[in-house]
Amino acid sequence: MKSIIGVFSAPRPHWVGDGFPVRTLFSYRDMAQQISPFLLLDHAGPAEFSPSPQPRGVGQHPHRGFETVTIVYQGELAHRDSNGGGGVIGPGDVQWMTAGSGILHEEFHSEAFTRAGGMLEMVQLWVNLPRRHKLAPPAYQSIRSADIPVLPLPADAGRLRLIAGDFAGRKGPARTFTGIDVWDLRLDAGMTVTLPLKAGRTALFIMIRGTALLGQTDVLRETQWALAGSTGTMLRIEANTHCSILVLSGEPIDEPIAGHGPFVMNTEAEIQAAFRDLQSGRFGQLIPLPHPAGHGGADGTGV
Repeated sequence: MKSIIGVFSAPRPHWVGDGFPVRTLFSYRDMAQQISPFLLLDHAGPAEFSPSPQPRGVGQHPHRGFETVTIVYQGELAHRDSNGGGGVIGPGDVQWMTAGSGILHEEFHSEAFTRAGGMLEMVQLWVNLPRRHKLAPPAYQSIRSADIPVLPLPADAGRLRLIAGDFAGRKGPARTFTGIDVWDLRLDAGMTVTLPLKAGRTALFIMIRGTALLGQTDVLRETQWALAGSTGTMLRIEANTHCSILVLSGEPIDEPIAGHGPFVMNTEAEIQAAFRDLQSGRFGQLIPLPHPAGHGGADGTGV
């Protein structure tokens, strides 16, 4: 069985742009080696937005050297990037963007959600790229909820949406550069599941909704996440309430990390090169839409 190294609570929320009140649950700035190949996870909401004449969100900003994975639980987002990717993603949909050598993008509440208002909840995960792929061509995967396999858990304990990796002989639709599992687990109240997890991999458990017992002693509540040890191949989860848990596992990338705002590379020289390439226009162009001013992300992190 895998052991739980620690259970961590989220800090107070902060705003990214004017559309995303987020808690940064974990970041490579504090725990780079422990969470590799993952870099950062923001949980936005749940928050209710009133109808608005103008979309809220985050304006044009760059990324290089990693991937962003956005999973929508409630609400609807519209995305555009300088590589020609984009579209609207709603509840259950996933947006997997490879920044690679450099990309500009923006994310706002969709037009329909802006007009109607409602509840917004999503997570955005940053996934590191190994050195050999950090300057890969930018790419965009729009993964619809209908294309994500939904697998029943043993003893009717709940279900698992297989976004990336494999489970029970099935494979998820996301294309990844390293071995990664991304599972959207829904466990019914009072039920128990023993998850098969690969030895040698990082394993993280993010509680989106509910309360559960991990292993024999560790309780995981909303706005908390847990880190498991790399040894062992199983973890028992017992749901105290109906639970929505994001399960992440992946092969660690044993390389140095240098990060600054929207860039995550291996050396400071590569960070400086990223700024030069951005300023010289090598990230492409994203023609501004007529959104009001003031939507940019202040620190270059988050969406």
